[in-house]
Amino acid sequence: MEKIYDGKKEAKLGTKKNPVVVHVKTKKRMKEVAAIFKEHGWEHEIELDEDKEEDLTDLEILLNTPKTVTVEKKIGRNEPCPCGSGKKYKKCCGK
Repeated sequence: MEKIYDGKKEAKLGTKKNPVVVHVKTKKRMKEVAAIFKEHGWEHEIELDEDKEEDLTDLEILLNTPKTVTVEKKIGRNEPCPCGSGKKYKKCCGK
């Protein structure tokens, strides 16, 4: 099945349009989680239910955002060789 773009942009997690929803078991835990949200300024909804299992996946997603990886620049064939021989890379270490 092909997904068709409907023109609606998905809101960033932790904003008014898309608040973080977490489930906690105790009031003490609720205060701890609320302090984390307040510190970062994220919009949230905390549901207190002793019968349900604690669910903090959205909070962990926000706290552990992936870092951008930078790749080292490759040596071009016609650039000087990094070994310091003075030759082009293709004639020296690039064989």
